[in-house]
Amino acid sequence: MRVRMTGLAGVIAIAALLVGAAPASAAPGDASAYGARLDVTLLGNPAVHAEPFAAANANGPTQNTFAGVDLPGILKTGVINASASRDDKSGGVYSRASTADVRVDLLSKVTGKISAELVEAECAATQKGLVGKSKLAGVNLGKLGQVNADPAPNTVLNVELAGIKIAEVIFNEQYKNGDGSLTVNAIHVKLLQGKLGSLGTGDVILSSATCGPAGLPIPMASGAGLWIGLGLLGVVAAPVAFVALRRRASLNAA
Repeated sequence: MRVRMTGLAGVIAIAALLVGAAPASAAPGDASAYGARLDVTLLGNPAVHAEPFAAANANGPTQNTFAGVDLPGILKTGVINASASRDDKSGGVYSRASTADVRVDLLSKVTGKISAELVEAECAATQKGLVGKSKLAGVNLGKLGQVNADPAPNTVLNVELAGIKIAEVIFNEQYKNGDGSLTVNAIHVKLLQGKLGSLGTGDVILSSATCGPAGLPIPMASGAGLWIGLGLLGVVAAPVAFVALRRRASLNAA
């Protein structure tokens, strides 16, 4: 069966074919960050669960600030800042979180109070890959030991009570998620469950940033941009071709 298309119907069909033939492409990557998150249960006390403070996301809000956390016996902080952004032209994403005047009282009975003037985490995802890092300033770990201002990824200091490991403090924690993104936690205090003499169970995370993977850029010279451009060209060219064919038909009839 032969189908004849004329006028506006032909224009729409040509444009649809051109645009519809564009290859599928991934959406730009995501990024997020927050200053602090807690989910702990201490012996003899009710569970404490605190949602991420100053959460930011590349989809909005891209920046966030929180005046400070004050949870007696667990955590006290100053100002928290977080940001996350996406570059639609390159497909890259970036996120950063900083927490000032940190004091972790959670382990003070064993290690003394853990404190820091500033705790930062950041990450970036580009077409070349994912990178992340953490920065610490003015850190005092009490009896726990020492750590560099720019600790190596996944630096772990063990917390022991009577020779038994009851907790871990992880600095510059970095791990890949199931979707390929990278998470960087500047400090992660992990209470270990089921250990003799345990103070409790749960986690405290300070300054967290997650990035990527990067999305695909869409340049007009190639890829989806080229197909979209051809689609627009088809919309313009189709009426011209239609008029030309109509004139030719008129001349032949004469």
